[in-house]
Amino acid sequence: MKKILSSLVIVLVLVINLQAQKYFSKTGEISFHSSTPIEDIEAISNSASTVFDLESGKIQWSVLIKSFEFEKALMQEHFNENYMESSKYPKGFFKGMIKDHENIDLTKDGSYTAQVNGTLEIHGKSKQIENTAIFMVENGLISATCDFKIFVADFDIEIPSVVKQNIAKELEIKIKTNYELLDKS
Repeated sequence: MKKILSSLVIVLVLVINLQAQKYFSKTGEISFHSSTPIEDIEAISNSASTVFDLESGKIQWSVLIKSFEFEKALMQEHFNENYMESSKYPKGFFKGMIKDHENIDLTKDGSYTAQVNGTLEIHGKSKQIENTAIFMVENGLISATCDFKIFVADFDIEIPSVVKQNIAKELEIKIKTNYELLDKS
């Protein structure tokens, strides 16, 4: 009986320690797509930072606006200088919560769907958003994906009338990353 109690205490301590762990990535991928009859525009950043705490459910993302790369250099220049004003607003942020985070078991292989809600800040403007994220565990490796849409107007991003037909009012955003355990030592 004493061995069973000791084993149970050890298992509980391990479970509590696992739940208190934080996960991070400095190589998160964020891409966006604008589609109009005139032109498709895509950009990608592979240097977004993210961290989440499974115990509390808190999650954060940050990306340098200038890290987005376009197929055409002129698009990238216009994006940074004219639309996003990346010298004035250098980063985009998301700060939120993973709903039902206690149902995500990162010790077992599987796919875990969760609602994520919080504040998205782009171009100095904030908007509450809620989306579905998928956390996947495979052979101990943790990844996450989330797809959603935003309206350019919600973030006061002005598009000159001469190119309004080229840029969609609503952008498709795709996020994905591979998480690592944040080592506290």
